[in-house]
Order: sequence, then structure tokens, then C-alpha cells
Amino acid sequence: MRIGELSRRTGVSVPTIKYYVREGLLPAGRLTSPNQASYDEGHERRLRLVRALLDVGGLSVAAIREVLEAVDDPDRPVHKVLGTAADRVVPRYADEPGEVLAARGKVTELIRRRGWLVDDRSPAADALAVALAALDEVGHADFVDLLDVYAGAAEDVARADLGYVARRVGRERLVETVVIGTVLGDAVFGALRRLAHVDASARYYGDSDEAPAPSE
Repeated sequence: MRIGELSRRTGVSVPTIKYYVREGLLPAGRLTSPNQASYDEGHERRLRLVRALLDVGGLSVAAIREVLEAVDDPDRPVHKVLGTAADRVVPRYADEPGEVLAARGKVTELIRRRGWLVDDRSPAADALAVALAALDEVGHADFVDLLDVYAGAAEDVARADLGYVARRVGRERLVETVVIGTVLGDAVFGALRRLAHVDASARYYGDSDEAPAPSE
């Protein structure tokens, strides 16, 4: 297909497609004449992946380039590719006040206690430390007592996520699924948690004539 058709099929403007080519995010089309290039379904899938990384994952062009380099490296294990993609969609924090440094110890202890095969200096571990520090700051340091409950639920969700990812075929589809699943999956899980909060609140604190007992 020509670039105009690629643009129509993906909803990405021609100038933006050319920009992605210049930035190395999208392979150049095959030249059919000095001023014409041909694109195929591989370009379309790569372009959709770039948009997913940009629009849903919120990644920068530089981060997208890093993820795509991992995807295109045939010697890099799929686990490493998925790790690269997942790490890029986790918020990063430059500053480390004393409260965060103290919370890091709790995160490291949790990781070791759960036997997780993860780096306690990863972006996700950083994000957890920042969250724990914020809880401490607002007077809820004892929230840390719930970490293992949350961790257990996270393990169940992670297994379900990876089971879904395993159905995908091809490295690009794997990465796309991780990015979409991480961002939108977080939104789904957050919404479900809020629904469960409403249900639990009704059972524990609602009108006894309207809500079942907590033990039900």
C-alpha cells in the first residue's frame, strides 16, 4: 500500500508517519520509484504498536525507540522484552526524600518475603516506595500491614495477565498486550476495587435491613 492508504487504515497522518520513519520508530517503505514507497501489513502493525505505546502507554519517543529495539532484537529473551516494555509504563521519580528511602526497606523486605524474582530498584519498586512514603506522611503508616494481602491479589492478577499474554502470537503482539494490559488493566482493576469497596461498605456499615451481614 502507499503511505496515504497506510494513513487511512491507521488514522495516523502522513506527516506523523514520516516523522516516525525519521525517528526510527517505523521502518522505511520499500522504494518503488524515486518518489514513491510501498508499505505492507508489517508497517501497519508496527504503526499501531507505536500509537499504543504513545497514546495508551504514555511513553516518550525515546522510550518507544528503546522498547522497539528490544522487540527487534532476536537474541533478547521474551521475558526481557516484556520487562523493558512494562518498566517504561511505570512512573519514574527523580527525587528521593528521606521518607522514600525509609520505605525502600519495606519494599525490599516484601519482595524477599514473597520470593519475587524482581529487582528491588526497579521502577515498580520505586513507585511502591513512593506510595508507602505518602501513606506514612498522611498518618497511615500502618497501611503497610496490608501489603501481603495486596501482594497476594497482585500475584493472582499477574498470573491471569500472563495467561492472557501467552495467547498472543509474535513479539510485537506480546509487547502490545503488555502495554495495553498494564495501563487499561490498571484502570479495570481500580474500577473493580472501587465496586468491591462499595459492596463491602454496604455489608459492614449499611442499613441492616438493606444489606446482608458481613459473614454472608
